[in-house]
Amino acid sequence: MKKSIIILSCLIISCLGYSQEQPTTFSLQEAIDYALENNRQAKNAKRDIEAAKKQKWETTATGLPQLDASVNYQNFLKQQVSLVPAEFFGGEPGEFAEVIFGTEQNVNATATLSQLIFDGSYLVGLQSAKVFLEISKNAKDKTDLEVRKGVINAYGNVLLAEESVFIYEKNINVLQKNLDETTKIYENGLEEEESVEQLQITLSNLQSSLNNAKRLKGIAYQMFNITLGIDYKTNVTLTETLEDLAEKNISLEMLNQDSDITSTVDYKIAENDKRSKELLLKLEKTKALPQLSAYLNGGYLGFSNEFTFLDREQDWAGFSSFGFNLNLPIFSSGGRSAATQRAKINLEKSKDELTETEQRLKLQIETAKSNYKFATEDYYNKKQNLALAERIERKNQTKFFEGIGSSFELRQAQTQLYTAQQELLQTMLDVINTKAELETITNQITNF
Repeated sequence: MKKSIIILSCLIISCLGYSQEQPTTFSLQEAIDYALENNRQAKNAKRDIEAAKKQKWETTATGLPQLDASVNYQNFLKQQVSLVPAEFFGGEPGEFAEVIFGTEQNVNATATLSQLIFDGSYLVGLQSAKVFLEISKNAKDKTDLEVRKGVINAYGNVLLAEESVFIYEKNINVLQKNLDETTKIYENGLEEEESVEQLQITLSNLQSSLNNAKRLKGIAYQMFNITLGIDYKTNVTLTETLEDLAEKNISLEMLNQDSDITSTVDYKIAENDKRSKELLLKLEKTKALPQLSAYLNGGYLGFSNEFTFLDREQDWAGFSSFGFNLNLPIFSSGGRSAATQRAKINLEKSKDELTETEQRLKLQIETAKSNYKFATEDYYNKKQNLALAERIERKNQTKFFEGIGSSFELRQAQTQLYTAQQELLQTMLDVINTKAELETITNQITNF
C-alpha cells in the first residue's frame, strides 16, 4: 500500500513539474515571452552568442603564454652503423671500422614555454573577435524580433480561425431556421420553390466554408505551437479575443514618432559589416609587418640498452634553451598588395551597402506606417460596413417573410453580410500584423 502511494505521489509531482515547464494557456504577451526562450531559432541565436564569446577567448588565448610538453621514446630494432678510420683503434691506415653510436633505447622529455611578443594580425584578430560578437548579438536581436512578429501573426491567425468558425456556425443556425420556416410556407403553397432552393444553396456554401474554416483552425493551432517551440499537436488555449487585441494595437502615436534609423537592427548589422571590412583591410596591411615571439624550453634525455627508464638508478641528462623567433616578410611577388587592394574594394562596397540599407530602411518605415494607418482606417470602415450589412440583411429578411421581398434579394443581402463579417475579421488581423511589422522594422517594442 505504501509503495503504491509513493508511486502515485511521484507521478503527480512529475505531472505538476511538466505542466510548469510547458504551459498550455497563453495571452499574447505570455506566448511571446515563452517563444523567446523556447523557439528553436531563438535558442540557436543564443547559442551563436555563446559560441562567439568562446571564439573571442580562443583568439585572445593565442597571444597569451603557451606551454607544451612532449615525451619521445625510441627503441632501435637495429641500430645504424657508422664507419670510422680503423687506425683510431690501432688498425691499418686506409681501413674502416664499423661503429655503433648511442644506445638501443632512449627517452626525450621536453617542455616548451612560448610567448607571442608582436604580431599585427593578432591585434586585428582581437578587434575582429569583438566585432564578431557584436554581429552575433545583432543576429540574436534580429531573430528575437522576427520570432516576436511570428508569434503575433500565428496568435492572430488562430483567433481569426476561431472567430470564423464561430460566425459560420452562428450564420448556419440562423439560416437553417429561415430555411425551415420557408419550407413550411412553401409546403402551404404560399412561397415558390425557388425561395427554398436559394436558401439551400446559401446554406450549402456556408457549410462548406465552415468545414474549411475548421481545417484551417487546426492548422493555425499547429503553426502556433511550432512558432512557440512546443510539439505541434499540443492542445493550447488562447485567452484573448481578436477584437480586443485589435483595439489594443491601435496606437496612432507611432505614426507621429520620428524613427532613429541608427537604432534599428538592420542598420547595426550593416554598420558592423562595414566595420568588419575595415578590419579585414587592416589585417592585410599587418601582414607586411614582422612577427616576433620568444620561447623557453627544457627537458631530459635518458639512454639505455634496456628499458630502465622507470628505475631510480637511471641517469638523465638535462638541457634547456632560450631564444627568439623573428619573421620578416620581404617579398611576396605582389600577393600582399593584391590582397590589400581587394580588401579596399570590399570596404567601399560595404560603405555603399550601408548607405543603401539606410535609404531602404527609411522607405520600409514609411511603407509600414502607411500600411498600419490604412489598416486602422480600414478597420473602422469595415466595422461600419458590417453594421450596415446587418441592418440591410434584417430588413430584407423581414420583407421576405412578409411577402414583399424576393428570395434573390434576401440571398444577396445575406452574402453581403457574410462578406462584411469576414472582411472585418481580416482587418482586425491586419491591424495587429501591420503594427507588429512597424515595430519589427523600427525596433520599438511594446508589451501587450
